[in-house]
Amino acid sequence: MEHSNYMMVAALDFGTTYSGYAFSFRNDFETDPLKIQANPVWMTGSSQFMSLKTPTCLLLDKDQKFVAFGFQAENMYAECVLDELQDDFYYFHRFKMYLHSNKNITSTMVLEDITGKTLSAFDVFKLSIKALVNHLLETLDKQGTGVKHEEVQWVLTVPAIWTDTAKQFMRSSAEEAGINPDKLILALEPEAASILCQYLPITKSEMGFTMSKIGTEYMVVDLGGGTADITVHEKVEKDQLKEKHRATGSNCGGTSVDNRFFILLENIFGKQLMESLKKEDPLAYLDIERGFEAAKRNIDPNNKVKVTMTIPFTTLDKLCKEINNKGLETLVKASDYANEIKLHGDKIRFNVGLIINLFQPSIDSVISLMREVLSTKGVTHFLMVGGFSECNLLQNEIRKSFPGKRIIIPKDAGLSVLKGAVLFGHRPDYIKSRIMPRSYGVMTSLLFDSRKFDEKYRVVMDGEERCDKIFSLIASVDDSVEAGTKVEKSYFTPFPNQEKMDFNVYVSTEANPCYVDEEGCKHLCTPTIEFPDICPDKRWVDVEFELGNTEIKMIAKDRKSGKQIKAQINLLHP
Repeated sequence: MEHSNYMMVAALDFGTTYSGYAFSFRNDFETDPLKIQANPVWMTGSSQFMSLKTPTCLLLDKDQKFVAFGFQAENMYAECVLDELQDDFYYFHRFKMYLHSNKNITSTMVLEDITGKTLSAFDVFKLSIKALVNHLLETLDKQGTGVKHEEVQWVLTVPAIWTDTAKQFMRSSAEEAGINPDKLILALEPEAASILCQYLPITKSEMGFTMSKIGTEYMVVDLGGGTADITVHEKVEKDQLKEKHRATGSNCGGTSVDNRFFILLENIFGKQLMESLKKEDPLAYLDIERGFEAAKRNIDPNNKVKVTMTIPFTTLDKLCKEINNKGLETLVKASDYANEIKLHGDKIRFNVGLIINLFQPSIDSVISLMREVLSTKGVTHFLMVGGFSECNLLQNEIRKSFPGKRIIIPKDAGLSVLKGAVLFGHRPDYIKSRIMPRSYGVMTSLLFDSRKFDEKYRVVMDGEERCDKIFSLIASVDDSVEAGTKVEKSYFTPFPNQEKMDFNVYVSTEANPCYVDEEGCKHLCTPTIEFPDICPDKRWVDVEFELGNTEIKMIAKDRKSGKQIKAQINLLHP
C-alpha cells in the first residue's frame, strides 16, 4: 500500500444484518486518531428513527440493475409488494453468512432472493459494496471535501474465522465494484475492534480497567449478526498488538436466535405456511423479522413481563385457513406452546422463558468457544464488541460463567469494528504478529527414497523415479508469524520446454502434513507463472510467500531471465 498518495481512509463494514462506513482524514489521524466520522445518518424513511448503520439488503429490478440498498431498499420493496410488483424485482437480505456456511465458494455460485429467484452471488456482493462506496462518495461531495475516489485508502472488514477463499471473494467483489486493488486492504473484524479499544476511555467496564499496559493479555469476543469471532491479543511495545491464539468461532451470532424463532413459528403454523408467507407476502414476513429484531433487544432475564410483538394477523390467519383449514388462534391453542403464547388482536405475547430458550444454544456456543480459547494462560479480561454483545441476556450469562474475569463492553460496541478498521487503514502495522490459522504448503515431488516415502506415491517423471503429492510446508498452523514475514522456496519445472508452471497451493488443519491428499488437507488455489521464453533445461523459479498479514501474497522470480513474475492467485475457479 502506497502511504504517500492518499488523503483519507474509508472503511466499509459489510455485516450480516447491518452495514455501514466510516472515514477519517490523514492529517486528522496524525493529530487526533479518534476523529473518525461514521455516516452521519442513514435515513430510515421515518423522521423519528435515525441509524449509523443500514440493513444489509439489496433491491434490483427485473433486468438485475441496481435500484436501492439498505433502509431505502426495504422501504421501496415494501411499496413494490403493496403494488403487487414483487415479481419484477429481486430483494436480497442477510446474505453474507452464505460465505461462512458454503464450503465450496466459486465465482459462479448463486443466491436466492426472498421469493426464491436466483442471481449470481458475485453480482449481489459487488452491487452491495458499490452502493456503500457510492453513498460515501456522495457524502464527501456534499461536505465539499474535494476528495476523489483514487485518493481514498479503502478497508473492507471480514471475519477472522473466514477461509482464504471467502476473504478473496469479498476482495474480488470490492475490486469489481470499482475499488483499485492497490488501494484496498482487508481488516479482520476482531483485530479492528481491538485496535480501536487501545484509544478508548473504557466507560462501561467493571473496575475501570484499561488495556494500555504492555504485557496485558485479553480475549476479543466479536459477536456480530452472523458469526462469533474470538481471539486473544497481547499489548506489546510501540502501541502494537500480538495475536496469542488463532481466531476461532462459529455461526452463533445474533441471527442464529432469529433462525430459531422462525423454526418455532414453523412448529406452530407449518413449514409450508411460512414458505408461502415469504413468497406470497414477503412484506409480512419482513415485518415479523423486524418485529422480533426489536423485541429481542429488550429482553431482560430479571423481568418476568411477557415479550410482545405485532404480527400481520390478517395475512397469517388467511394463510392458516387456506393451508391448514384452521384459523390462527386455533393453531396456536393446539400447539405445544399453548400455555406460553397468547394472542391479543394483532399482538402475540410470549412467556419470557420461551424466548430465553431461543437464545440459550447461541449463548452456550459462545461460552463454549470462550472456554476453548481461555486455555491460553494469562488472559485477565474480555473485550466484547459487535451488535450481539450488547444483549443483556448474553452479558449476564458470560459474567456468571467467568466470575473472575473483567468484562469490557465499549460504548457503541456495534461500531467498534468499523472505527477500528479506519485506524488499521492508516496504520496496518498495529498488529505485530498473527497466529497461522492453518498450515500452508505447495504440492511438489522429490527423488523417491523407499526409506522415507510411501510406495503408493512413487511415479516416473522424465525418466526419474520421484515421490509425488508431497506437501512442501510453507508455514504451520498455530505458528506465530510476524506481519510481513517472507518465506522463500525454490521449485523447478519437471519437464523441458514448459511455457508455464502451475503451483498447487494446499492448506491443512495438521501442523506437519506429509502428502496433499491426507485427511485435513484441502486444495486452495493454483497460481500460474508464465515464462517469457521456453527452455529445454530444468528451469528454477524462486517463490517468495509473504505471511502474517490479513492476506497471503506470492511473488515468483524466473531464475534464468531474472524477471519477476507476479503470480495470479485466483481462489474462485468454478
